[in-house]
Amino acid sequence: MNIFIAGLSFNVTDADLTDLFQEYGEISSAKVITDRQTGRSKGYGFVEMDDQEATKAIEELNGIEHQGRTLAVSEAKPREPRQERSYDNRGGYGSRNRY
Repeated sequence: MNIFIAGLSFNVTDADLTDLFQEYGEISSAKVITDRQTGRSKGYGFVEMDDQEATKAIEELNGIEHQGRTLAVSEAKPREPRQERSYDNRGGYGSRNRY
């Protein structure tokens, strides 16, 4: 199961996520999401682990305080496809011709 963790401190690393979840079972992957340009954490991440172990981890870690922040832990939902942006004849994003 893929677990979504929000509310992470900006100092949390992939290794910190692994440490936090490893007492609940074997972890396939742990990843803090970072900004592409700055490399700074976006304050959320994902952990992949067995379904039964993940369910227990979600129940026990949701709402706890970790590094001064309250975590929101839940099953990750599939990513929704991004909407296409429309371009007007002036090269602007998302605008329609309003002439």
